[in-house]
Amino acid sequence: MAEQLVLAIDQGTSATKCLLVDAAGAVVREASAPVPIRYPRPGWVEQDAGEILDSVLAAAAQCLDGVPRGAVRAVGFSTQRESAVVWDRHTGLPAGPVLGWQDQRAVGICEDLRAKGNAAAVRAISGLPLDPMFSAAKLRWLLDPSSGPDGGGGRGDGGRGDAWIAAASGRGDLPGRGRLAVGTVDSWLLFALTGSHQIEVGNASRTQLLDVRAGRWSDELLDLFGIPSSVLPEITPSSGELGTIGQRGGALAGLPVTAVLGDSHAALYAHGAGDGDVKATYGTGSSVMRLGEVDGDAVCLTVAWNDKLAAEGNIRSSGATVAWLAAFLGTTPEQIAKMALSAASDGVHLVPAFGGLAAPWWDDTAVGLISGLTLGTRPEQLARAAVESIAHQVTDVLDAMGGAERILADGGAAENDHLMQIQADLAGMPVHRARTANLSALGAAYLAGGIERPLDYHEFAPRPSDPAVRHAWREALDRARTPSARTPSARS
Repeated sequence: MAEQLVLAIDQGTSATKCLLVDAAGAVVREASAPVPIRYPRPGWVEQDAGEILDSVLAAAAQCLDGVPRGAVRAVGFSTQRESAVVWDRHTGLPAGPVLGWQDQRAVGICEDLRAKGNAAAVRAISGLPLDPMFSAAKLRWLLDPSSGPDGGGGRGDGGRGDAWIAAASGRGDLPGRGRLAVGTVDSWLLFALTGSHQIEVGNASRTQLLDVRAGRWSDELLDLFGIPSSVLPEITPSSGELGTIGQRGGALAGLPVTAVLGDSHAALYAHGAGDGDVKATYGTGSSVMRLGEVDGDAVCLTVAWNDKLAAEGNIRSSGATVAWLAAFLGTTPEQIAKMALSAASDGVHLVPAFGGLAAPWWDDTAVGLISGLTLGTRPEQLARAAVESIAHQVTDVLDAMGGAERILADGGAAENDHLMQIQADLAGMPVHRARTANLSALGAAYLAGGIERPLDYHEFAPRPSDPAVRHAWREALDRARTPSARTPSARS
């Protein structure tokens, strides 16, 4: 390990992974630490910012144990994106929970803005449909005292008190004025580790507060969501001199941060995707992303990294669907995958709208359902339907993007050969699965260290597929969706 290494820190929803990568792009060491997730109410998904930081420190310490102090030349971060956090910039302590990207408690805020006719403006400026998945409504909920556990539930109906006063800037000597800071997970970690309140531009584009084409905070969006500019971080590039980690970083102390990316963006960067390529990450949810813009409002416009734009469709429940069914049936996700091999779905469809549907439908009031049940339906058919739902949803997004020449696949669920073949068949295009795991972490390492390493892929060629299969899926979707939202752009 005498050569200079790059440490990649991939802070995900359920765990933080660390990889040490050499100059050739090879992984020489790895470690991970879990992060708890809490579901205090139906539709609520939250984490503890302190526990997220602790997981980063624990995974990094394990990965760097015994590594010579001067062997690591840079750190790159890949992080979960839309999750939102508020903290006290004086004490450095969180001022509430981290609202996870799946959290739906800010639905009322979005509905209020939509009812007032603001959805089109939000979409035009931010590139994102008005939806509680994104950070802006979550931050409004966190900053509004009426949104607390015993408050108004985040309906945007006033109740501004001490927290709002503390967040505001301007004249006066009110106690706590200007103390609150807000951001996404990358902002929180960089503040805690380097003392700098910043946000990487790609993560900023997921807040729904950024003018996506201008690359700066939008005064109009801040006003619509009621977020004071004083609480926001500085927008910084995806790569460069982004800070030095202080003593709080333990084993990380003294190391420079040279790259920060959202997890899906990092995976796209690692793939080196070109024209005709669409990247699909199969994780808890799924991100389907390609460089450039596409027509229509079914998918999002986002910043990939630095000044590059990308089109993206987000799917809320992919691997989470299999995990849910495993818990429901009292078994494991691995067993569900095995069960799916042993039977066809036989007309059964599982629409995993546990917290509504994201791209390309953007229907946050859609409901999860299982259709096509008969007296002969067995767990094996449900298992197959759960696996197929992942591929169907990715295909829905691909259709909205106008198709592609190939799918570049990564993520934990992509290791399932059966799912990858189903995906190729339903989409009618080849799936190229990276033979290397941890694409998000590798993308952060590649950008942080200026590393170029082509990936190897396993190809799944498409086989003929009966069009009736897709038609039946769309019928199941129609049953799950809100009647008023049954066009792709109706709720954007």
